[in-house]
Amino acid sequence: MSEDTIGWIGAGRMGAAMARRLISAGNDVTVTNRTRAKAEDLGAKVVNTPGDLADRDVVFIMVSANDDLLEVTSGPQGVLSNPDYAPKVLIDCSTVSTETSAAVRAAAAERGTQFLAAPVSGNPKVVQSGGLTMAVSGTPEAFDIVEPYMNQICKGVTYVGDDEVARLVKICHNMMLGIVTQAMAEVTVLAEKGGVKRSAWLNFLNDSVVGSRFTRYKTPAFVNLDFTPTFTPVLLRKDFDLGMHAAYEHDVPMPLSALCTELVKASAGAGYAQDDFAVLLLEAARGAGLEMVAENIVVDDGLGS
Repeated sequence: MSEDTIGWIGAGRMGAAMARRLISAGNDVTVTNRTRAKAEDLGAKVVNTPGDLADRDVVFIMVSANDDLLEVTSGPQGVLSNPDYAPKVLIDCSTVSTETSAAVRAAAAERGTQFLAAPVSGNPKVVQSGGLTMAVSGTPEAFDIVEPYMNQICKGVTYVGDDEVARLVKICHNMMLGIVTQAMAEVTVLAEKGGVKRSAWLNFLNDSVVGSRFTRYKTPAFVNLDFTPTFTPVLLRKDFDLGMHAAYEHDVPMPLSALCTELVKASAGAGYAQDDFAVLLLEAARGAGLEMVAENIVVDDGLGS
């Protein structure tokens, strides 16, 4: 059980899965969420607003967008709005812009609160399986305080530096996901058009030296053409755009990433905006004149039940 009192802001699918791990570890966790019922489902103490968590030692945040992060931190009922109290450390696990993150960091500093940017890689099923990873930036002193709690949520926690560099790490990570998925889509189409059963090719790939946890995780979508979204082409395109902007700022040539940016953009424009970005497979098949059919078989995603 923790020595610190912990607050949690955001009980959506991802936030709830992460908060459950802290609660299950025996920590003193208090939760708030815009829809109170979602917070109550966690079985922890619940408060009405982020401002009610101002007296917590450590507060985690998992929200959807830039404006949401500003609202729950420096807004009228934000966690930094209480004139008498403010958390020792504020940890944002959301995927937001560097500019928004820097603004919240400055607002926290005015209240004497340390701020850590801590974006994560995974989805609720990955969280439940214990496979979540996290990149963290801010002061080493703040990281030392909260690292034990992060390790209760994640399989891997990496301190990457000061200020907002964790945001760049997350963008680079998501660009890599897009590039790998596009490559996986192209070679899968080639194998199938050459007469190889899709599931057989992917089974070989996943067992080979170039297979990975990610390729195995995406295999059920590729085999059964189930594109229930974990991450949409629209969101992936946003990260590619941010990454290409960073590449311009740092004078880094990224020809492969530039091409993938356009391919991801095309997949969103082709009617797949609300599907999983694994639809890159369908676009690769369309370009090859291949009509794909779901195999409808049970495929291990590598995450366990």
